[in-house]
Amino acid sequence: MLDAKSKKDVLSRLNRIKGQIEGVQRMVDEPRYCIDIINQITAVKRALDQVGLIVMKKHINTCVADDIKSGHNAQKVNELIQTIDRFVR
Repeated sequence: MLDAKSKKDVLSRLNRIKGQIEGVQRMVDEPRYCIDIINQITAVKRALDQVGLIVMKKHINTCVADDIKSGHNAQKVNELIQTIDRFVR
């Protein structure tokens, strides 16, 4: 679970990303130069990756750390490895 500060940060970033996506939609509708659209899509992907990293770091520092301390090492580490694998693909 995200704490209040992290939740506020993530929601703020997601709202900005939502605005960026709406901007990309307008660019497609106008129509704009394809490279400009691709550049904006790249920016959206990077911003979304940053949100994912914030959530993942919080998860590692809380849920994973707590489970490892309580002896659930293998299960939690395997889950984390699978999650990172999906995230980077």
